[in-house]
Amino acid sequence: MTDIETPAAATETPPIPTAGVLRRFAAIVYDALLLLAISIGYGGLALLINVLIQGQPPEGQKVQWGHWNILVFIGWMLTLASFFCYFWRRSGQTLGMRAWRMKLVDLEYGTPGFKHCAIRCLVAPFSLLLGGLGYFWRWFDPQKMTLHDRLSKTQVIVQPKEKK
Repeated sequence: MTDIETPAAATETPPIPTAGVLRRFAAIVYDALLLLAISIGYGGLALLINVLIQGQPPEGQKVQWGHWNILVFIGWMLTLASFFCYFWRRSGQTLGMRAWRMKLVDLEYGTPGFKHCAIRCLVAPFSLLLGGLGYFWRWFDPQKMTLHDRLSKTQVIVQPKEKK
């Protein structure tokens, strides 16, 4: 009886494709709509709390934030970061990522840890705000990772289409 050897190339699974820049930007647009709604809700709640603490301003006057201004801003940023961390830790996908069949995974294709998500939340806005430089880094990276992918040790993969 002879042993049949399978060539190494036949047993290797093909690499999972990473998401391109345009697909990522499309998901950002979807998620931006959700973040807008969350921001409006957060702003309304912050305004309500401020008015309850300081009282309603005289007619025609703006609400005075005083020392609360920086705390409200930090709370807003933490709220937006929590949105991403929650969904990335839960399923690896925000609603925008789900619509475009993308998933955030760690380098071993598992669910990213909180530390990975937090680093990504800190770095990704700068990747976008600096003219998209962190995203365009992908075109020069050997593993096709963006700058915030690399720094957070995560990657955004494209999921295969579901069979109907």
